[in-house]
Formats: sequence, C-alpha cells, structure tokens
Amino acid sequence: MRRRRRAWSETGRRRSRPCALRPPAGPWGGEGALARLHLGTCGWSVRRETYFRRFDAVEVQQTFYEPPSPATLQRWKQVAPPGFGFSIKAWQLITHPASSPTYRRLRTPLDETQRQRCGYFRPSDVVEAAYRRTMEAASTLGAEVVLFQTPASFAPDETRVAWLRQFFQAHRPAGCRFVWEPRGPWPESLVRELCQELGLVHGVDPFVTRPVTEGFVYLRLHGIGGYRHRYSDQELDRLAAMIRERLENQEEVWCLFNNVTMAEDAIRLQSRL
Repeated sequence: MRRRRRAWSETGRRRSRPCALRPPAGPWGGEGALARLHLGTCGWSVRRETYFRRFDAVEVQQTFYEPPSPATLQRWKQVAPPGFGFSIKAWQLITHPASSPTYRRLRTPLDETQRQRCGYFRPSDVVEAAYRRTMEAASTLGAEVVLFQTPASFAPDETRVAWLRQFFQAHRPAGCRFVWEPRGPWPESLVRELCQELGLVHGVDPFVTRPVTEGFVYLRLHGIGGYRHRYSDQELDRLAAMIRERLENQEEVWCLFNNVTMAEDAIRLQSRL
C-alpha cells in the first residue's frame, strides 16, 4: 500500500485519498464492442508505468501549454504498449487569446504584436506556426486525435465563425481525427453544421450535452460543477449506459476523465464495462 501512495503523490496533483489501482475485470482491448472503446484520463494521472498497465489511451495535456520536444514524444511512443491510443490537445496559441491565464505556462517568448495575433483560429502567422508545431507533435507521437478546445470567450459571432471555417477549410485532418470542443454557449444547429461541413468530431462532456456527430465519440469528463467533483456510482452507471449504447451502434468511443479523482473514476467506470 505504501508504494501505491507514493505513485499517486508523484503526479503533482492533490487527491482526496489514494486509489487502489486494480486490474480490469476482463480483457480491455479484445474483440467485440470493447475493442472500440478507449478509456483513460486527460494527462498522466499516475506514473506512466502504472498508467500503461491500467488504461489504453491518454490525452496529452503538455502540447496545449507548450509542445514537448520530439525526443520526449518519441520516448513516450516507444514505451507505450501495442495498441495504446494517443490524443493531443492543440497548442493554446491556436485556440486561446494571449489574455488567457494558461499563457503563464508558455515558454516561447512572444512580443506584443505576436500576442495580438494569437488564438481564436485567427488568420495569422502565429496561429499557422502553432498549427504546424502541433501537427509535428501529433506525427511524432502517432496521435490518433487532435483536440481543439475553444474557451467560453470564443463566441459564435460572425467573425469568429468565419475564422474557424477558414482555418479548418485550409487544414483538413490527415491520418488522425480533429475534435472540436466548444466550451461556450454555441447553438447545437450551428455546431452540427460546422462539424459536418469541416469534417470535425464534436467533443463533449456527456453530463452537459450530447454530441451532434456520429460514428466517433469523444467524451471529456470535467466533473459535474467543477474539477473537484468525484463521480458517484449512479453517475458512472449513467455514463456506462451512454457508452454501451454508442458501442452497440458500432461507434468508436474515447472516454477521458479530467477531474480531481480522474484515475480512480476511470477505473470505477472500467469495472462497469
């Protein structure tokens, strides 16, 4: 038990209590419906050696703040087991303005002119360079998904919709899927129209809204009411039912937890499936 407690403390995240990391009840990547399910967390929620034994996918968060070096990405790819799925979060310079507090973790120096050209898919040299860097990271890692998460401040006005359209018309996914998660109040009809037109997957928190796209489902569990939420048994039962319905419809499902007890909740969901 002492060794398990140390593994959790090394993640750098505070936990309400350590989780007993149990092996799954049955094969996770075998034939049938579960072969279309990828389960994990947003970020390395436990030590990578432990993570690879428990889960079969991860959404890399470092690429959002500052893409890691190619050597680091290559090392992750080399030590990952066969069939392990990587998703990466697109660099914040593409999606978020320089006023975002997340820029505190940015290491690349930007002058004031460059800062004004960041975010919201603006047609600028800064956004274009950030896209190239993101896709280089995706290629090095062999990522199957690139997530473009837009902040609540990215409103569905005429200018920003035009920027989004122009960006994804110029940059079509090749060898991976592009997932768009709008965090603001976007009309469902407009999200559906844009996803269909631009070949995007609608990423959602299933306790907030349902995806408007089909065939490939990308779920991000942010915690009901906030990051510190721990999912109840009843909530995980509901989530498991949602996932089963999608799998029975022959859809592929990625389910990634992003709350304070993310690894523990992912394992509890795993036992239900």
